[in-house]
Amino acid sequence: MNAYRLLICDDDAILRETLTEQFDAYEEFTVVAVASAAAAVETIAEHRIDLAVMDVGLPDMDGREAVRRMRRNGYRGPVVMLTGQDSEEDTVEGLEAGANDYVTKPFKFGILLARIRAHLRSHEASEDAVFQIGPYTFRPGAKLLVGERGSKLKLTEKETAILRFLYRAGREVVGRDTLLAEVWGYNAHVTTHTLETHIYRLRQKIEPNPATAAILVTEAGGYKLLP
Repeated sequence: MNAYRLLICDDDAILRETLTEQFDAYEEFTVVAVASAAAAVETIAEHRIDLAVMDVGLPDMDGREAVRRMRRNGYRGPVVMLTGQDSEEDTVEGLEAGANDYVTKPFKFGILLARIRAHLRSHEASEDAVFQIGPYTFRPGAKLLVGERGSKLKLTEKETAILRFLYRAGREVVGRDTLLAEVWGYNAHVTTHTLETHIYRLRQKIEPNPATAAILVTEAGGYKLLP
């Protein structure tokens, strides 16, 4: 899968290692763990990070100041702050620094997981989300594919949903029934012919030679994206 890349920044080694192990148990995530604000800011600047989990009380810098620097440097992904303080003033300060959410210690992992998934879903639908598909920059929030020379291909809502789901599957083949259920809904009375029509139209837009697909390819039982 094209797993979500999470940054975990906390100077508590036990908590950091525990969260890393817990998130690593899910195929949808890969984790980069650091112990200082400076390391977090540097990681965000140099690597793709889909969501950052930042402790407030870090040894070298207040976590909120680190978030301010990330935002100034152009990071647009969601940020969830971890804090031992649950005052309204503390929460407001964190949100004004650029955080999207606040989770107070101690917390249950299931709650943190649910909030992270919710923020990732919301971010993917926003104008800020960007993915690379072949020679294109994919902006699902804008329903747009941008070519290497700046050309723009407008996508329909269903085409956007198809590409988003196939992207998240990485190089794995996604079955036709799975795509139908994910894109049209489990209760929708649509056939594989409807899906095949959308795939055909997508190929006409994105493939250099639609007759020999090199980006959106057909495999036994379904489809997959090639980078």
